[in-house]
Amino acid sequence: MMTWQGVTAPYLESVRLMVSDGRLRASGRIVAAANPERATPAFNASFELSVARTGDVGRGLLRTITADEERQVSVGRTEDGVWLVDRGDGTQRNEFDGAVDVDVAGAVTFTALPIRRLNLHREPGEHVLPVLYVSMPDLSVRLVHQTYRTVSVSESGAVINYSVPDFSADLTVDTSGLVVDYPGVAKRV
Repeated sequence: MMTWQGVTAPYLESVRLMVSDGRLRASGRIVAAANPERATPAFNASFELSVARTGDVGRGLLRTITADEERQVSVGRTEDGVWLVDRGDGTQRNEFDGAVDVDVAGAVTFTALPIRRLNLHREPGEHVLPVLYVSMPDLSVRLVHQTYRTVSVSESGAVINYSVPDFSADLTVDTSGLVVDYPGVAKRV
């Protein structure tokens, strides 16, 4: 079990991670207060995620609740690399430029997926990745390109630079590649 607390906005994320036979399963919850700077209403969210031995995301289910509505989206990647996105009104198919990772806005758990898959917390590297990006709380899905670059590796973990065109942060991760400090976003408690 891990929990992160927001550093600039009232926010909590808690996740249960299970790793067995090289596979990862995550079950978590996010509670966020309204953020007027980003025009985001207060919401709570839940997610279930499974990651294959290869580190590729296999399947995920996300739900959000605001004062006005409830939403749900299911995402899954087929063996031939096609993403299936279902909001309950029919499944959309898209390759999303070969993406194998999912990132969820503001969710620290998902940031660790490419770091762990690429072993960036153990060996220096830099990768520009196509990523299936899910916005919160509306659960819209789009393709983004994210860069992950190892800044340093030590006995206690690593520092990984995460960047997109309009944002960059040096994430501190533990020896398992899980985020300890996400500057300006959250810290593990």
